[in-house]
Amino acid sequence: MTNKLMKMRAQHAIARQSRRHASALVVCEGTGKFVVGGNWKCNGTKDSIDKLCASLNSGEITADVEVICAPPMVYIDRVQSKLNAPYQIAAQNCWVSKGGAFTGEVSAEMLKDANIPWVILGHSERRSLCGETNEFVGLKTKYALDTGVKVVACIGESLAQREAGDTLNVCFAQLKAILDCVTEKDWENIIIAYEPVWAIGTGKVATPDQAQEVHAGVRKWMSENVSPDVASKVRIQYGGSVNAGNCDELAMKPDIDGFLVGGASLDGEAFVKICNSAAHSK
Repeated sequence: MTNKLMKMRAQHAIARQSRRHASALVVCEGTGKFVVGGNWKCNGTKDSIDKLCASLNSGEITADVEVICAPPMVYIDRVQSKLNAPYQIAAQNCWVSKGGAFTGEVSAEMLKDANIPWVILGHSERRSLCGETNEFVGLKTKYALDTGVKVVACIGESLAQREAGDTLNVCFAQLKAILDCVTEKDWENIIIAYEPVWAIGTGKVATPDQAQEVHAGVRKWMSENVSPDVASKVRIQYGGSVNAGNCDELAMKPDIDGFLVGGASLDGEAFVKICNSAAHSK
């Protein structure tokens, strides 16, 4: 299937589902501090990493925003030594239990020992390419939290699931697997990142109203299944082709508490612009 056809299908599916659910969702505004994450994925060399760090450091973040960058594992130490405040560091993954004979994995204890405060778990690329199930992500989330590492927990639907009208059901199932493993207090150290799979790296982004619709649905589910207090405080990021051109309008939506940025996080100037979009948040 061509990218053009995929984008057309996604656009029609989004419109259909928006009409289906618009009257059913209640806005429950978040109260947490705006947070922007940069997922550098499997990109970079020593030279490009150094240039990106220099570009980020030279930019001026004027908004009230928390910022987290997730470099490739082999460059984390290098980035830690170069990035200035307010940038925090995240790993892109960690193992489900204590370290040992798990070739290629990194334990939460290692992250803690290396002073890495955050980890991204449940990203759609890990789910689809590495076979990580909802239940496995839930267990990983709990283990990281118990080790003292905070979690950016990713959820989101595929194009086929969106077309079938299952967006919220898919997100709820992914959240339920985490809820089954964590305590109510654990949510203080979890960021939820909603990333529609069909929008990641495709250039296709949900409209602000469409993204708000899903975020409101997620927050309503949190209120009903965890508590209204947690639902208000938990931060829900939007991810999926966020860039310097669309971030301001997205940031204005009451249930969008930040962004998890992919490709645009590799451009220092663009990423700083995205961070400063927090000034437009509620």
